[in-house]
Parts: sequence; C-alpha cells; structure tokens
Amino acid sequence: MDSKTYKIGEISKITNLTIDTLRYYEKEGLITPARDQNNIRMYSDSDIRWIQFIKKLKQTGMPLKNIKEYSNLRDQGDSTINERLSLLYEQKQRLEQNSKQLEEHILFLNNKIDIYKAKIKKQHYAKN
Repeated sequence: MDSKTYKIGEISKITNLTIDTLRYYEKEGLITPARDQNNIRMYSDSDIRWIQFIKKLKQTGMPLKNIKEYSNLRDQGDSTINERLSLLYEQKQRLEQNSKQLEEHILFLNNKIDIYKAKIKKQHYAKN
C-alpha cells in the first residue's frame, strides 16, 4: 500500500494534467481516487503510475473508448490479462499501419524532392 497521498492540485502538477481533466477521468471511470473523511480526493503513488500509463495510451492514439475498456478490465484483475493484451496488440497494429503510411508519404515527398533537385541541377548546368 502506498503511504504518501496527494490532493488533486498536487496530482495535477505531478501529472501535468488539469484538474478538470482529472475530474473527467474520474467521471469516466478511468481513475478512482480514495476520499478522506471530508470527501476530498486523495491520490496515491499507484494512482500517479496509472495516470501516467493512461497518458501513454493516449499518446499512442488509443481511443478513449478502448482506454476505458482497458481500465475496466484492469479493475477486474489478472483474469483479464488476455483481453488487455488484445487491446494493446490492436493499438500496436494501428500504429504499425500508421507507420507504414508515414513511410509511404515520406518516400513520395523524397521522390518529388529528388525530381526538383535534378531539375535545378540540370538548369544550373544548362546556364554554364
């Protein structure tokens, strides 16, 4: 069990997320901070790690719907590891497809750049 606890403002600074975003994540069921006797949200180091993981999933472009599904599966425990793996594999496959498309776009641009460079070189030699 984590011993240090943080209030929402501290978590906002640590995770570089706005308080509104943290509340939204809570509303969506992505995070479930503990509450103290005054009903104030109290986050743990474990919550920080989980929020950072959510941020990473978002950076991969994973849709919020899939992150919510992953979160629900996580809450159910290790019996859902295969389902979580499927979500991660699906996202990895999307990224690999995007990477292939980016490479094709870069190749297209490089080819056009080479054509223009060749034309410039040809014009330069024609003048001399």
